[in-house]
Amino acid sequence: MRKGILFVLTAPSGAGKTTLLDKGLKSVPLLEYSVSVTTRSPRKGEENGKAYWFTTRAEFEALLSKGEFLEHAVVYDNYYGTRRSVIEESLSRGKDMILDIDARGAVQVMEKKYPAVFVYIMPPSMKELERRLRGRATDSEEIIQKRLSLAREEMTYADRYDYVVVNDDLQTAFEEIRAIILAERLKVERNRERIEKIRESR
Repeated sequence: MRKGILFVLTAPSGAGKTTLLDKGLKSVPLLEYSVSVTTRSPRKGEENGKAYWFTTRAEFEALLSKGEFLEHAVVYDNYYGTRRSVIEESLSRGKDMILDIDARGAVQVMEKKYPAVFVYIMPPSMKELERRLRGRATDSEEIIQKRLSLAREEMTYADRYDYVVVNDDLQTAFEEIRAIILAERLKVERNRERIEKIRESR
């Protein structure tokens, strides 16, 4: 059985990453979503293991001290992180994993030199990103401006990624992400054992 591939996806708020992830998880076989661990309390309707794995601050810090987290961050006094052992277990079963994190988290994974494929999803323009954020009609003007400012900052990291997908048209962007996943699966370096078995077969 081949070892799975870790795909790290990053995008500014409003770039359409959640929709693209949903389409990918529903239509690409052997693909799983990496569920993060957090110390924040569950919100109404949230189930443990779906959006997040919920834990205590003490438990999180104990795991952190053991080097268990591939990446982590503190947001509004709560920890969020990706457990290395969970990723490894899924990859060992031949499942590809998608990790949905911000640019700072992705850089942590890069700096650990963990084998992963990094994909940055960009909006076609800042003007279009602003239009999409306003179209949600859920955020105040202050929040919208903060999201736009953060997007500009985060996009400076894009040239450190392996691939960039511009989400101008949702279906086209999805097909490009799907093509990246399928192409990475077919790389010779990931298929050496399979190649040898074919060579030795009769």
